[in-house]
Amino acid sequence: MDATELKAMQAPLKQAYRDDASQALITLKARGSIDDQSVACKVETGRAIAIAGLHPATGGSGLELCSGDMLLEALVACAGVTLKAVATALEFKLGAATVEAEGDLDFRGTLGVAKDAPVGFRAIRLKFSLDTDEPQERIDSLLKLTERYCVVFQTINQKPELTVSAGR
Repeated sequence: MDATELKAMQAPLKQAYRDDASQALITLKARGSIDDQSVACKVETGRAIAIAGLHPATGGSGLELCSGDMLLEALVACAGVTLKAVATALEFKLGAATVEAEGDLDFRGTLGVAKDAPVGFRAIRLKFSLDTDEPQERIDSLLKLTERYCVVFQTINQKPELTVSAGR
């Protein structure tokens, strides 16, 4: 897909959202069910069932997916798609590209071993390896726009309003 095709595909959507902002508000959903045999949750991905369980550092077998890894994978997926869309729109000459994310966790927080240890990632690093001859200013612009428009990055960066509820 080139910039012209991308712009043509997105133009009617952008116009519809300009005309009626309510059309741009969409609720995405995820669903899972608790496994009755182990400490795990079966997450419906739309393509298959992903079984998430405890990380080995918290007593898990390592056979199930770790939700922390899944968060980093979602960041990589979103950042990769966003990078490609931005590069396409900018007519940025991009060959192969890879996206990596890594994050630091202190499992003492998750296990309640140390009250001063945070629950969750202390730091997350997102790295792109780009095959390009573009000048550094264009690379900087590509990264700035990718960061700006990556939904998962911005969600992590700008804590959304969170609510928790339970029903019977």
